[in-house]
Amino acid sequence: MKKFWLLTLFISVLFSCSDNNLSNKNPNIPSYPVNLSIDMNLPAYSNLKFVSNGIIIPNYGAKGIIIFNAGSGYNAFDAACPNQAVNSCVAMTINGINALCSCDKSEYSLFTGLGGKEYPLKQYRVEVSGTVIHVYN
Repeated sequence: MKKFWLLTLFISVLFSCSDNNLSNKNPNIPSYPVNLSIDMNLPAYSNLKFVSNGIIIPNYGAKGIIIFNAGSGYNAFDAACPNQAVNSCVAMTINGINALCSCDKSEYSLFTGLGGKEYPLKQYRVEVSGTVIHVYN
């Protein structure tokens, strides 16, 4: 009986853990499959080698993918404004260490994805292998 309770406890803890705390339950941004790899040795992406630099890669996700070097790793977010309908705004732009929404001029931190509105930026998973950054969901 004791083994049963330990097993039950272990299984409940296992299923209550998330893989990396991505919370992408946003009704404004559809879930598109994303599988993108870029090489920072290419001139278009070489700025990502430096902390606090970001780039937008169009034609992925809903409005493009923002990749940002946060110093402790890389973050990847959808460039769609998270608190607007996806077809009402053009892609967000990078404004220093923030992403700027073209519709309501809201800014979102590229370190955390937070912006003081109801929904944060839609985040994607990131893996780095040498100079290659892989973004996926």
